[in-house]
Amino acid sequence: MIPVAATPTSAMEEELQISKTQRKREMQALQDLGEELVALGTDKLAELELPTRLLDAVLDAKRISKFGALRRQMQYLGRLMRDADADAIRSQLDVWKGTSVAETARVHAIERWRTRLIGDELALGELLGQYPRADAQRLRALIRNIKREAAAKKPPRSFRELFQELREIVQHPKNQFATEDTEITEGNQEKKRMPGLKPFAR
Repeated sequence: MIPVAATPTSAMEEELQISKTQRKREMQALQDLGEELVALGTDKLAELELPTRLLDAVLDAKRISKFGALRRQMQYLGRLMRDADADAIRSQLDVWKGTSVAETARVHAIERWRTRLIGDELALGELLGQYPRADAQRLRALIRNIKREAAAKKPPRSFRELFQELREIVQHPKNQFATEDTEITEGNQEKKRMPGLKPFAR
C-alpha cells in the first residue's frame, strides 16, 4: 500500500500545534519571571524601573493572600510581562543572585524549609515558632495542594508558590550556632546587636 503524503492542511495543523505549545511555554516562563518580581523587596523593584502597569500589578500581588486571587493575578502579570523587557529583567535578577552572599544563604534556607514542610509534619510548627507572623493557614493549604498536584501529576504550581511564600517569611536565615543577640552579616560574620534594638525588616 502506497503511503499517503501529508496534505498541506495537515502540515499547517502540525505547525499550529507547535506554535501553541511554544506560546504556552513562553507564557509560563514570563509568569515564572513575574513570580520572581513579586518576591523582590520594594527597593529592588525600584531599581528595575518597571513600567507603571507592571509595577502596580506586582505590588498588588504582594498584598493578595487568597490562593485563587493570587493565581489570577500571576496570570495577569504574565500577560503584562509580554510588553516588558523580560531579558533585561532576567539579566538584572541574575546579577543580584550571583553577587549576594546573604541572598544565596537565604535561598538555601528557604529550599531546606520547603523540603521539610512537605515531608515532615512537625516542620510547620517549628517554622511558626521561629517566624510567628507567618500565615499558618496559607502554608497548610499550599502543602496540601503540593501533595495533591504531585499525586495527580499536575504542574508544580503550589511547589513554586510555597517557595515564594517562604521568601516573604524567611528574611534572615539564622546560623545554627547564633543566639538571639547575634545576626549573620553578608560576610558570614556574626555581629553583636545593641540590647533592646531589633533589626530593620527588609
